[in-house]
This record gives sequence, structure tokens and C-alpha cells, in this order.
Amino acid sequence: MSISNHTDREYSSTFKTYSVDPMRERDLVEVVDIEETSGLNRWGYDAYRRELFTNPNSIMLVARNLIPNELVIGFFAGWIVEDELHVNNVAAHQEYRRIGVGRSLMEAAIDEAGRRGVTHVILEVRASNEAAQLLYRDLGFSFIGRRRDYYRLPTEDALVMKLNF
Repeated sequence: MSISNHTDREYSSTFKTYSVDPMRERDLVEVVDIEETSGLNRWGYDAYRRELFTNPNSIMLVARNLIPNELVIGFFAGWIVEDELHVNNVAAHQEYRRIGVGRSLMEAAIDEAGRRGVTHVILEVRASNEAAQLLYRDLGFSFIGRRRDYYRLPTEDALVMKLNF
């Protein structure tokens, strides 16, 4: 199939115009901006900064747009406790959703966790976030429980999902 037959979305996901890199302090303003528009429970600048500089067990990544500039278009924040990676936050900028940014961040974090001896990954996802649930199931996660009224603004249940290596 020639490239001219691809839609813009197919082209973007076929030829990635972003990279996944370790989060840096200078990324935090953009990370917080994405967090605030994604319906996540708020961490804020100081919490992300603290994780970057004081928690050696954290995995903090960003997806960085390469064209036309190095804009942060997504992020991952999680930490390792014993043999478990707990996914705290993962989100893509609203203009860069459904092109594989979340998947790339999750895959990179899972790979890094595996190198650090992790045997399973746990996360919570909003009960209404069907797109994220589909992604996680596609990555091999399964549902293991529900946390009532876990999220705020709006209050909503979380579905707990687990991936075993």
C-alpha cells in the first residue's frame, strides 16, 4: 500500500513523530498541564518534582514530540514497591490521543520495570474510561477488583487491573 493511501492518523501511528524519554525537571510544567486536562487525580508540580529527585524507585517518563519541536505530549509516573510496579498516572495531551502515545509510555515503563525485577503491574482506571481499559486489556492486563469512589472531580469508582509477567 502506498503512503498516499494512509490517513493522517495511520501515518502518525506508523511513523512515530515522538520519542519516550526519562522525565526532566524542565518537563514538569507541561506534565502538570496535561494532568490538569486529563481528569486525573491531581498531583501537581511539587509531587512530580519530589518523585524525580527523591524516589529512586520511581519510573518517570515523557513522550516528546519531535516535529516541529520537543513538546511534551504525554507522561507516565509510577513507582516500584518490592516486585510490583504501581502505575500512578499516565496521560496523553488531548491533541495527541489515539496515536499510540499512551501505549508507548506503558510499554517503556513495563520494560524498565522488568529490568528492575518487577513481576507484576497494578493500576487503577476510571470506570468510565473505556478507551484506557481497552488499551490495558490489549497490553495483557485483567480486571481484579473495584475501588468505590476512588476518584474525585467527579467522584467515580476505579477498576483495578493487573498484569503478570
